[in-house]
Amino acid sequence: MSDVAVPQDLDSQLEKYRTELTGYCYRMLGSAFEAEDAVQDTMVRAWRSFGTFEGRSSLRSWLYRIATNVCLDALNAGNRRARPMDLTAATPVAQAQLHARPEITWLEPVPDGRVLPSVADPAETAVSRETVRLAFVAALQHLPPKQRAVLILREVLAWKASEVAELLSTSVASVNSALQRARATLAQSQPARSDAADPLDKDQQELLKRYVAAFEGYDMAALTALLHEDATMSMPPYDLWLRGHDDIVGWMLGVGDVCRGSRLVPTVANGSPAFAHYHPAEDGDGYTPWALIVLEISDGKVGGMDFFLDTKRWFPLFALPDRLEA
Repeated sequence: MSDVAVPQDLDSQLEKYRTELTGYCYRMLGSAFEAEDAVQDTMVRAWRSFGTFEGRSSLRSWLYRIATNVCLDALNAGNRRARPMDLTAATPVAQAQLHARPEITWLEPVPDGRVLPSVADPAETAVSRETVRLAFVAALQHLPPKQRAVLILREVLAWKASEVAELLSTSVASVNSALQRARATLAQSQPARSDAADPLDKDQQELLKRYVAAFEGYDMAALTALLHEDATMSMPPYDLWLRGHDDIVGWMLGVGDVCRGSRLVPTVANGSPAFAHYHPAEDGDGYTPWALIVLEISDGKVGGMDFFLDTKRWFPLFALPDRLEA
């Protein structure tokens, strides 16, 4: 392809689709870093093959075709990102042991700004946030790759069956069949819906304020008052996860007692309230990163707490400071 075949503003034309493509690839792959790599690969392929783009579809559709192929290639290895609760049963705290699994095992958190384009329609924003929730993306990972692509394109991005068929070089009947099978699979592990939180209403703001006070004060009675009875707690890269007040408190007052005296800094991840969790520094001066906590809120209480412990990966991604002053 010659340079003259490339519009001078091609970079800017491609770049305006980066965020939505990253959201698509994140839902497909379950990894923030793999999604960004997939989008970068998509942009490079688009640039190199622009001379073959005949304009029969929109530039956006063409980019989604390339991104889908990139994701399907990545998924051919058979790896499926998961949460601890997808791999093992809940462990009673008395039997709890920390067993780490490789990074590639885990579904990863992602900053909202990397995957959710700015849109004017509040309803569209709510749907977008709901479909990057950890529980929803984890459910998607149970689908075969092509069914996953069909469901995301049809149900999340609202593409027509004919558009998806063209993108996947298949028939409308095949797309509809794949969608039906994907819906049936998801129905078997349908994630509970979370409360809308964009923006947080007064009750949600008060809940989070009380959560911070209880956690920083290490007041277990106050903390459990904010949790559903069957609330869960996980700590990737460890496959251990806990369910219910007694086991969560047992952990927090046992092995987890190292969290006493921590500080929480609010952020957002996966369309949900989140906190950067800092421990008192070993040198006694300030606080150092310990975890990224992503909360699931439903019916006015916290239903899940996911502690992502690999702060060397997550804190830079979320532009969080690597130390807090005392």
